[in-house]
Amino acid sequence: MRKRGLSATAERSTRLGNSKPENPLEGHEPESICPRMDDIVSGMRSLRLAGTLGWTDISLRYRGSVLGPFWMTISAAIMVASMGVIYARLFHMNLRDYLPFLSLSMALWQVGLSSLIQESCTCFIDAEASIHAMKLPFSLQAFRLLVRNAIVFAHSIVVPIGVFLIYGLFPGLISLVSLPGLALWLIDGFAACLLLGALCARFRDIAPIIGAFMQIAFYVTPIIWKPTQLSPHQSRYLVLNPFYDLLEMVRGPILGTLPPLSAVLISVSLSIIWCVVAFLFFARTRERLAFWV
Repeated sequence: MRKRGLSATAERSTRLGNSKPENPLEGHEPESICPRMDDIVSGMRSLRLAGTLGWTDISLRYRGSVLGPFWMTISAAIMVASMGVIYARLFHMNLRDYLPFLSLSMALWQVGLSSLIQESCTCFIDAEASIHAMKLPFSLQAFRLLVRNAIVFAHSIVVPIGVFLIYGLFPGLISLVSLPGLALWLIDGFAACLLLGALCARFRDIAPIIGAFMQIAFYVTPIIWKPTQLSPHQSRYLVLNPFYDLLEMVRGPILGTLPPLSAVLISVSLSIIWCVVAFLFFARTRERLAFWV
């Protein structure tokens, strides 16, 4: 009786124009993360397209401008010069020692950390038109954002390079130690796009909250002030600030000092946790992203 019932179901499906009989288990298969990994792999294969889109974003942002992104360089130079003179007097520091530190810290923070984190919140929201217009891997938008910020960072780093040249400071080969730190920043930035981009697409109130949090982080992180201004007892707690650890991974070697081992271990450990959480969240929400943006 059961076989005859299944045969009748198959015949009815064929008469209705279905190419195959109904599957009573369809729609109840366990969810796999393979399609999510395929999305990231497809995005990596489309790096050339991501580079083109990132460059186009910069071109459109400064369309009609004569200097283009160099306006950011000019404004950063004016801000560093004015802040350097004022805070050097307030902190009773030598301008030759303080200005290179300040210029490098501001460039790394504004573009490398703060801007990257805040823009990752709108990574998918800003790409709403392209997401709805054509089928592209969502990770392509993350790579697009990384390319865009890398271009802006290339213009911003001109200011600390100029300051170093003015004072005749040359970090030497030790500055190459900062390259792994920059690579770690790229990985964390990509994970931030997957996690914060999807999270803020679903809950739009999170983006301004993160913006306010980054403003607070700016003042509690040694950017306009040096870690040496703290007492030995107070400086021990700096490693608990993840932004300080990430900064020292890049800033320390450029200024001629190796980052503390504790900062390296904390940065790598937190980055691993951050990337795992980002991938798991992206794997769970990827299918709904197009409906959220």
